[in-house]
Amino acid sequence: MSKKSKNVENVENEEELKQTAEAEAAQAEAEAAEEAAEDPKDKEIATLKDQLLRNMAEYDNYRKRTSKERLDLVPEITAKTVTEFLPVIDNLERALDNQCSDENYKKGVEMIYQGLMDTLEKLGVEVVPVEGQFDPGVHQAVQQVPSDELESGMIANTFQKGYKLGDKILRFAMVAVVS
Repeated sequence: MSKKSKNVENVENEEELKQTAEAEAAQAEAEAAEEAAEDPKDKEIATLKDQLLRNMAEYDNYRKRTSKERLDLVPEITAKTVTEFLPVIDNLERALDNQCSDENYKKGVEMIYQGLMDTLEKLGVEVVPVEGQFDPGVHQAVQQVPSDELESGMIANTFQKGYKLGDKILRFAMVAVVS
């Protein structure tokens, strides 16, 4: 090949490279123009997606928190309701302790009392034990009595039953303690 043909080929190659580079630059400019034109929409879409995800997460946290609060309130509501019924239970126990000439009437009172106690048991309410040693965590000492039969600190007599729901004391048992 001659020098002239080589020069012509180089010039043609250079022109092709130049045209290719120009085409690529024009394409890049077109893509940049498209991105610039879509950029505000894309930004708005991204912002809205972010807000949606945050709102969904916030709602999920709210739902979990309120569910937990509701579960925590159940024992407290039960305790408050049962506490309101304790005087009724005391009155039924007093009625059962008294003599009654009508056996059917006494049997009816026993049935009411037993039904109420069964319901309390289903709710998890327990009677505080009043035998043995005095425990200030569940007993309230309202009297000290001397005794030759029992040791000091033992429960001698019970004036009022105590009740608890799980670990929570609804009412302390009122007792007399040996001094």
